[in-house]
Amino acid sequence: MKIIPYLFSLVVLSVFGQTPNAPAKDLSCQKTDAEWKAQLNENTYYVLRESGTERPFSGKYNKHYEEGVYKCAGCDAPLYKSDNKYNSGSGWPAFDRAVDGAVSYKKDNKLGYTRVELTCSSCDGHLGHMFEDGPLQTTGKRHCVNSIALSFTSENE
Repeated sequence: MKIIPYLFSLVVLSVFGQTPNAPAKDLSCQKTDAEWKAQLNENTYYVLRESGTERPFSGKYNKHYEEGVYKCAGCDAPLYKSDNKYNSGSGWPAFDRAVDGAVSYKKDNKLGYTRVELTCSSCDGHLGHMFEDGPLQTTGKRHCVNSIALSFTSENE
């Protein structure tokens, strides 16, 4: 692990709590727990609203490389462009960056150590985690995202 970028990420998180340039939350995406349960299937609810994780290599977007945009499965906000997706071999879709302001970054200490949690800036749905082992020729970041937290729109639609 690259310790300097990791420490920098923690400093940014502790100062800002999330992306400094994140847009204000879309109030139409703010729903009660009962409304989310009615909208989402059980597995999607578990990941997006309870910060769950799907099994590695089980998601439909892990080896998906069609041109288009990956959106939040909860609120349909654009999150990632297909140009920024790559095969990390981790078992989950990996992106080196998100659409500007689409993703918030939060401290996650649930496993006894600090990770960077990724959430949708619009609906606060859990997407996955960010790691500092991405492609060095781009950002050096790996956004490790649950397929079930995403929907996809091809450029042909």
